[in-house]
Amino acid sequence: MKLDSERPDFAVQLRRRNLDVTNKSYAKESPQKFAASGWVKLLQLPNPFSFDEALLLCPVSEDEWLAWIPDHGEAILHNGEFMTKN
Repeated sequence: MKLDSERPDFAVQLRRRNLDVTNKSYAKESPQKFAASGWVKLLQLPNPFSFDEALLLCPVSEDEWLAWIPDHGEAILHNGEFMTKN
């Protein structure tokens, strides 16, 4: 299946977050390393019908990943929005 980025309905959903910087879990002392083609657990669902896991496709920046979420599609996730599966 070919990804057609010229379609008008192809968009990456942008979200603003109110981050609580006083929360100690947000300021991780040792950042986790993630790998492409790895499944991760989402901390917040992008929509009520999507899965709670995502497949990391490739890094977009130092702290963001392009991911595929079943029943949602592609999304850009910040490292704080997911964790490794146990």
